[in-house]
Parts: sequence; structure tokens; C-alpha cells
Amino acid sequence: MNENISTPRVNSRSDYRIAALLGLLVVGMTGLSFAAVPLYQMFCQITGYGGTTQRATAVPTTSTDRAITVRFDSNVGPGLPWAFQPETREIKLNIGENRLGFFRVQNTSDKATTGTATFNVTPEGAGAYFSKVECFCFLEQTLEPGQSAELPVSFFIDPAILDDKDASKIQEITLSYTFFPTAKSAAVASTPSEASSGAVKQPLDLSKQGG
Repeated sequence: MNENISTPRVNSRSDYRIAALLGLLVVGMTGLSFAAVPLYQMFCQITGYGGTTQRATAVPTTSTDRAITVRFDSNVGPGLPWAFQPETREIKLNIGENRLGFFRVQNTSDKATTGTATFNVTPEGAGAYFSKVECFCFLEQTLEPGQSAELPVSFFIDPAILDDKDASKIQEITLSYTFFPTAKSAAVASTPSEASSGAVKQPLDLSKQGG
């Protein structure tokens, strides 16, 4: 009889352990969902996957006569009530020349929100030679209700691209950014709402921007 009585106790302890492990798994998956964007950035920066650009601490001392066109693309992920556009659609520069590009962003909601930007270039082979000296994508960006900001990126194309048999044929590069909400902004609605004063925050009108 002792043997029959002890069996349910073992099963109960086993069931408790399984339930606890499942609970920890749910908590862990929730945390990973918020960390997905920065973890993805880290992975791409280390491996160069998906056309991820490089980060430079200094610019080349000389440039070449070979010109290349850089186009700018902007996107906003679900749950972040921002308007985000490049101020200039493209820049033509010489390989090795450092240039500045600018983006304009606005929080169209009535709450302070924070976003972080993922980035890549196409064609993917250009990622190893597209270097950023300074970029808004290096840090999280927080905007107050209705606030707009100009976001710069300082970049150059490494002259080493000319020594790459395949990449040296590239004539145009597209630099693309996508802003996603951070964990602290995840609960903010994706559509703008009225502020407590009753005023509605208007999105940016960039239809007249050059480029």
C-alpha cells in the first residue's frame, strides 16, 4: 500500500516542476519579444547579415573620382505613431567622400513615445563598404507629443569597394531605416489621438520636400 500511495506524490511534484518551467518560458518569451530589435541589430552588426552597414570612427583622408548614388528609404513599424521621411531622396557622392543625409520625424500622438531604428543597405554586397560615422540609429529616440526632429546620418563608401570584383560594379545603394517602438512605448496606440487640450496633432507634410 505504501508503494501505491507514494506514486501520486511523485506525479504531483513532477507536474509542479513542469508548470513552473512553462511559466518561466512564458516570461522569457515575453522579455525576448521586447529585446528582439536590439538583439537583431547586434547580430547583423557582428555578422554583416542582410546588408548591415559598418560603423567607422574616422573618415578616409582621400576620395576617388568614382561617383555612386545613395538613395534613402524610411519606414515605421506597427505601434509607433510617427511620421518619418528623408529630407532628400538621394545623394550623389564620390567613393571615399564623407557626406551628411537628413531625415525628418514627428510624433503624431498625444503621448511621449520612444523608437529605435533598424537599418540595412541594398544591394547586400554594399553593406561591408557602407560606413557610418554618426547616426541617429545608434541611440533610441524619444519624442514628446507632436514634437518633430531632424535626424542626421554621416556616412561614406569605403574605397576598398573598388577592390571587390562584384561590389565594385555597384552604381546605386539604398539605405533603408525602419523605426520600431521600444518596450516602454509598446502600449501607445498606433493612431494619433486628441491631446487633453482638444488639439489634434497633425502629421508632417513632406510632399514638397526635394529629392
